Amino acid sequence: MRRHHLPPTGEGRLYLATVIDIASRRVVGWATADHLRTELVAEALQSACRRRRPAGSVIFHSDRGCQYTSREFTFLAGELGVRLSVGRTGRCWDNALAESFFATLKSELFGDRPWPSRAAAHTAVFEWIEGWYNLHRLHSSLGYRSPAGYEAGLVA
Repeated sequence: MRRHHLPPTGEGRLYLATVIDIASRRVVGWATADHLRTELVAEALQSACRRRRPAGSVIFHSDRGCQYTSREFTFLAGELGVRLSVGRTGRCWDNALAESFFATLKSELFGDRPWPSRAAAHTAVFEWIEGWYNLHRLHSSLGYRSPAGYEAGLVA
């Protein structure tokens, strides 16, 4: 998981937290907020668990941000049956998948233009993740399939 600030809006910053399935590259949970508190990343994790409904234990990897190492987040993960894993200090490639996602989001959706409101930016993120990235965006690491196409091939 990673949290990232989006380009400025007319109302101030909007932050995005994501949970990405490492096998399929699908964004399985995400949340936006006007803050970087633990509630933001907790909402993204809860969203992922509601969507995926993991039957067994799953591993959640993040950087060492205070949101992910907080007591609240650790408790939530335990309640959801999620095992926490954190990257090594100073090892940016430990979170390369999330960094790549945010670089793609910035270049394909936002660029450097400001957004009129947080609601407009949130709607744009929703449409991009749920309507484009997960369903149609091709990934070389998936054999030039979309995350949804890759997952469909696993079931077939």
